[in-house]
Amino acid sequence: MNERVKGKKVLITGASSGIGEFLAIHVAQEGGTPILVARTAHKLEIIAEKIEGAFGVKSPWYPADLSNDAEWKDTIDRICYEHGSIDGLINNAGIAVFDPVAESNWQDIERMLSVNVKSLFRATHQLLPHLVQHGEGHIINIASQAGKIATPKSAVYAATKHAVIGFTNALRMEVEPLGIYVTSVNLGPVRTNFFQQADPSGKYEKSVDKIMLDPNRVARTVVHHLFTKQREINMPSWMDSGSKVYSLAPVAMEKLMQRQFNKK
Repeated sequence: MNERVKGKKVLITGASSGIGEFLAIHVAQEGGTPILVARTAHKLEIIAEKIEGAFGVKSPWYPADLSNDAEWKDTIDRICYEHGSIDGLINNAGIAVFDPVAESNWQDIERMLSVNVKSLFRATHQLLPHLVQHGEGHIINIASQAGKIATPKSAVYAATKHAVIGFTNALRMEVEPLGIYVTSVNLGPVRTNFFQQADPSGKYEKSVDKIMLDPNRVARTVVHHLFTKQREINMPSWMDSGSKVYSLAPVAMEKLMQRQFNKK
């Protein structure tokens, strides 16, 4: 059991499957209380029951459509009212649709901006005063290596993750003196149902199958760094190295990697 996590309340968005589900499991395993948020109520209920059966930890759950700002605001208000101060926030919810900009559906663009960016800003903005008053806490934002290397067919998704990384870096400087930690988690492809919506053709998922990250391992790593000063978590490490090379030689890297990225 992790003494840093033990007894802490951690709000997790996108908790109904994939990384979010494993985050909830590992928080409970380490003695914390995961507070689950996602759109699908019955999935949250199943996960909460699984966690209670395995660890004896009750996991409050709240269905909410994070693309609906008013609904999300009301949900956060309810969580704060029912649970008092929250110790940690993991902004994990995210969606993607891989299309060239010229072929994109505007509703898809708006939904990516709403879920990936606005809902993250909303949760952070609304919970931050509670963390400041408490004098400690941790905000973890699940970003992406796409936020460091923009790629074809994911212009909007990459833009949302660039926004998350920029927001995270600036916020860290603002709140570190107040005892609040802020971490960005920059991931490559993860083996979840994320790609069922991002690329229904399955071509991209097939092309990156051999390098996909295990969501359980990702979640375990994130929870291991809860309530620490870890600035970033980059997985896989070789992809993070690639982003550093990209910043030094973008033209060469784009020519080298364009063929792979166009498999989306």
